[in-house]
Amino acid sequence: MATDKIRIKDIAERAGVSVGTVDRVLHNRPNVSKTALDKVNKALEEMDYQPNMYASALAYNKSYTFYLLIPRHDSEAYWEEIEEGAKAATALRRDFGIKLKLMYYERFNAPSFVRIASECLKEKPDGVIMVPAKLDVTTAFANQLQENNVPFILLDSYLPDLKPLAFYGQDSFQSGYFAARMLMLIASKEKEIMLMKQLKNGHVGSKQQSNRETGFRHYMKDHFPDIEITELDLPLDEKREKYPEILEKFFTEHPQVHHCITFNSKAHLVGDFLLRTNRRNVQIMGYDMVPKNEECVKQGSISFLIAQHAYRQGFSCVDTLFEAIVLKKEVNPVNYMPIELLTKENVAFYRRTYDG
Repeated sequence: MATDKIRIKDIAERAGVSVGTVDRVLHNRPNVSKTALDKVNKALEEMDYQPNMYASALAYNKSYTFYLLIPRHDSEAYWEEIEEGAKAATALRRDFGIKLKLMYYERFNAPSFVRIASECLKEKPDGVIMVPAKLDVTTAFANQLQENNVPFILLDSYLPDLKPLAFYGQDSFQSGYFAARMLMLIASKEKEIMLMKQLKNGHVGSKQQSNRETGFRHYMKDHFPDIEITELDLPLDEKREKYPEILEKFFTEHPQVHHCITFNSKAHLVGDFLLRTNRRNVQIMGYDMVPKNEECVKQGSISFLIAQHAYRQGFSCVDTLFEAIVLKKEVNPVNYMPIELLTKENVAFYRRTYDG
């Protein structure tokens, strides 16, 4: 018998209980004896009953507010695509009373994260999506969410000890290992490669970037130990007007460098410089399909981009909270994004958006 044809009356007759008892079981209401509950559940199983969770959720006419805690950022950044995806999923579920509130903290600033986390808790969120900050403050916030029975999802960095509802992001070590292997398809004859970083107080922007570098260096050590990896910092606290001077000095002092790599979304900082200075014999490899990176790929100053589907991550995080909280569904705890390689030849076909 098809689910949409099964009536509460049919279930009650099969179980030998009243219609009211079946209704209480289906809606998880109290005052049902164990004997009656077992009878109803057995009848549901025998009849292969699948509840219409969407209809039930709509019938409750309840609203839910999810919070997205994310680093403050520039436009055309990886984080901006996360936001766009999260907003799209929210709009798709608006009939279920889903709302999204964005909250920004300053990267590399633990007190800023603590302040925003505290504000979030005061507003009694139904669910939280967060990009982890320093481990200690992130752990403290995660513990508070768990104490208040608020499900949360981690983005960007997977920290299983925090016991999140789910994680969305790449396997960052494997991604860095893959990046090295792809770069060496075109740079295997080189003696030196430049690794561009953007540091603040000696630290990169995320654990994910650090893990990518670890994977990259593992591959290089195992397969190309004689190639020198020279680091260049374009400091985050430095004005961007200074970057061309820093880059000019580097390439003047390292004329043998023809290939570069970065593990953040700012490969275009080097790519734009290479185009402006007409250094056609130098390329950089980077991450994230943001418009400025895309243009450099098309112009040839970025050799490869690794896409990590930022839009899809944002979309999926909101949708996962919706399924877990509103529809009471089981969700996948670990969700690794594809590791996709984009070049001049296929970049135009990359699908940035995602509809679930």
